[in-house]
Amino acid sequence: MESIADALPKEQKRVREVLGHYKEIGPAGAFGAAMIENSLEKADAAIMSGDLAAIIAAYKDLKEIKD
Repeated sequence: MESIADALPKEQKRVREVLGHYKEIGPAGAFGAAMIENSLEKADAAIMSGDLAAIIAAYKDLKEIKD
């Protein structure tokens, strides 16, 4: 079983790729891109804080973002 410390960075990488697709769309993808950027910022902040509850919440949030 993968630890959250290993799983979250993988999700961040995956979601950053999805973010790139939204940005490629142009203005039509701007809202989605902004929402994804917000989720990524929360994940970064959670990691920096070391708050396990925030890390788990950020991971779950990123998992909901579809490819």
